[in-house]
Parts: sequence; C-alpha cells; structure tokens
Amino acid sequence: MNAMTSTDAPALDISGLRKSFGKAEIIRGIDLSIGKGERHAVIGPNGAGKSTLFNLITARFAPTSGTVKLHGKDLAGLQPFQINRMGLSRSFQITNIFPAMSVFENVRCALLWSHGYKYSFWNMVGRSRDLTEGADRILEQINLTSRRDLPAGVLSYAEQRALEIGITIAGGADVIMLDEPTAGMSHSETDYIMDLIRTVTVGKTLIMVEHDMGVVFGLADRISVLVYGEIIATGKPEEVRGDARVQEAYLGAALEAEH
Repeated sequence: MNAMTSTDAPALDISGLRKSFGKAEIIRGIDLSIGKGERHAVIGPNGAGKSTLFNLITARFAPTSGTVKLHGKDLAGLQPFQINRMGLSRSFQITNIFPAMSVFENVRCALLWSHGYKYSFWNMVGRSRDLTEGADRILEQINLTSRRDLPAGVLSYAEQRALEIGITIAGGADVIMLDEPTAGMSHSETDYIMDLIRTVTVGKTLIMVEHDMGVVFGLADRISVLVYGEIIATGKPEEVRGDARVQEAYLGAALEAEH
C-alpha cells in the first residue's frame, strides 16, 4: 500500500498531543483528524483547554509531546508566521485590529505578504491595483464596503469582528481557525456573523471554538467536546447532542444556560 501523500492527508491531523505547565497537565493526549473542507467546532466548559489547544496548533505554545500536521506536514519547530504562510490563519477571542487605520487599510495590510511585498512595500503599496482590488473584494465579502474609509476603531463590535474575519481570510489561507467569533454579541449580531462565516469559509476548512450552541449546531459538520484536556466525544451534531457523556459533562448545562 502506498504511503499517504500530502494531497490525501487531512487538513489537520493531531496525534498524542499533550501540554503541561509545570506539574499541571492542561492537554492530556488529544487525537483528532479534521478533513479538508470540514467545519469543525470544539466545545467544552471554561478551563477545558480549548484556547491552549488553539495555541498548540498555531505554535504559540510548544507541545510537551505529540504531533500536529497541516496537510500532512509536521509543524514541529515552526514559528506562527511560518504556519500562516503554509495556509493556516487564526482569529482571537479579543478583537485584533488596527483601530486608527481605515477599514480598507487593515485588510490591505493583511494582503501584503500573499502579494509578494514582504519587507519592501511601503513606497509602492498605494500604487498597487492588485492590493486595492483584493482588499475591496474582501470588504464586499464581509459586508463592510460602506465602512471602507472609516477608522476601524469606530466600527460596531460585530463589524470589528467581521473585519477581523476579513483579515484572517485575506492571506488566502485554506484552514481558518476562529476563537469564539460570536462572543458578547446580540442575537442579530450573531446571525450576521454566522452568515458571514458560512459565506467566507466555502471551500475552506473551518475550526472554531464557540460557546453559543446555536452557532455550533448551525455551522458545524462535526463537533469535538473537550473536557479537562481530553476529547470525550467527536461526531456529527446530532450524535454529540445525544451522547450521554457529553450531556453529563457539558452540553446539558450549556443548552440550559441559553434559555
């Protein structure tokens, strides 16, 4: 039998992943495979290790043991910017934009590396039709064309989150990681961001941490439940919803909290 090639490999493959801080083991042996084009949600109670898992995948933390592979390529020893260039991009719980720059300039900055400007772009960036057209296309995708020339800091909270999603997809990554994209939003804002995520991740792999079960069940193809650093269940939404272990550990209380 032939060995699996990178084109056959899952978008993300995690094996035996562990992370300890001193004597505290936060991630305790995670195995998880996420297919190309899949929308995958990671849920679990506060303190379960969800943000630590994201930080391990994106090399902000080094694992104590185990491997993370992106399209079959081991990420061990790589820096976050190198992983980003391989096609994985991440947003954060706290909105991460340049508030004094215009909405357009925020997106244009995110496009620079993918357009080959690297470190010698400042004298030419304003003249680039490709950058301008690319940024405008993303603004249209995220429904912020009418806010194009405003300072990003004056946008509403939901609009700032939309802008961050635009920045996340600007480099052309095919694996998108979103950390609590609808946290702190009203129902109408949540619906807006859900529609946006659904649109901009077509044909891409989505991995998200999210507490809003309406968002999780509305977007995810599969769900993994993380409790005390271990995945206790992975499956389709209806399978996870009906899992007795999940009900006991997390999901029942989470659903009740929304009513």
